[in-house]
Amino acid sequence: MLRRSSQPVALPASTLAITVKGMIESDAEPRIVVLGAGAWGTALALILARHGRRVTLGVRRPEQLAALRATRENAVYLPGVKLAAELDLTDKWAEAVASSSVVICAVPSRFARQAISAVAGAFRPGVALISAVKGIEEGSAKTMTQMMADFVPTDARLLALSGPGFALEVAQGMPAALVAAARDEAAARAVQRLLAVGRLRLYRSTDVTGVELGGAVKNVIAIAAGVCDGLKLGLSARAALITRGLAEITRLGVALGARPQTLSGLSGLGDLVLTCTGELSRNRAFGIRLAQDEANARRELTHTSGSIVEGVTTVRAVKALADAVKIEMPLVNAVFACLYEDRPASAMAELLLQRELKAEFY
Repeated sequence: MLRRSSQPVALPASTLAITVKGMIESDAEPRIVVLGAGAWGTALALILARHGRRVTLGVRRPEQLAALRATRENAVYLPGVKLAAELDLTDKWAEAVASSSVVICAVPSRFARQAISAVAGAFRPGVALISAVKGIEEGSAKTMTQMMADFVPTDARLLALSGPGFALEVAQGMPAALVAAARDEAAARAVQRLLAVGRLRLYRSTDVTGVELGGAVKNVIAIAAGVCDGLKLGLSARAALITRGLAEITRLGVALGARPQTLSGLSGLGDLVLTCTGELSRNRAFGIRLAQDEANARRELTHTSGSIVEGVTTVRAVKALADAVKIEMPLVNAVFACLYEDRPASAMAELLLQRELKAEFY
């Protein structure tokens, strides 16, 4: 087992022999596969390969794989960022999973079950399966690790990786801090050390529920923030929206067993602020389009190519969860009404401002 280090630096791959009930078994240099060659999956694979980890990036479409191999650049999702020469590429996901001790799933939530079920028979005993997906499964309303539990060996370690990090900035080597969460403290510590490379700093947590919910629900709030910005309602309104959004995330999280401090940390407040204010936020950008060009933005709801706006589908799962545990989430309800009940985006602010006056904390 790894020993605690007071040095805030990444350990070389050769020291990463992890023996948590065989999680990474006897690999002196664990092999990692990242499933999904979108922006986030590519960024994670790239930064890890650049810093000496043995990484394979799983690409879904043969034509995308051919383009990546020919140009060594993911021009669709990370234009201008060259892939590390050390990064392996494949479209044979089952083979890559079978040879890897660590599997990172970076597939959009709506496709994650299909992706994991397709490789279920290939998982090694004691595999560390890490969800880097910030979404909740529609229909089942399961978090990604809850869904993945249906497909992994009984001795697998399920983890969530989340926090405030834009793919482009991570791929460019800019500083970022994420959280690796596992119910097993030793597994969280091991993966923390494995993934902490370069300027990518990792914290650890045992609150998997809180880390996953914070990363998923903030996408819904970010759509509302984008509407706020698109309607030019001002910075005061946006600050209020972010704050009340955090209150909604915390209420839901606590009702489902999360710790409040998790939701005020990197995977909650940190990610919420980034996604509600950052120019690289797809969810915020969608909200702006919804406010300024509603007809075209609504047509995007059925468009499945290009970058996925996770909040568009997550809002339905979050609303279902909130209704089930009887938690009040007015911002989530407003986004849902706008997207799926044909309420105009311009009415969102008035819908919220006309609510009954209440105490801030209750």
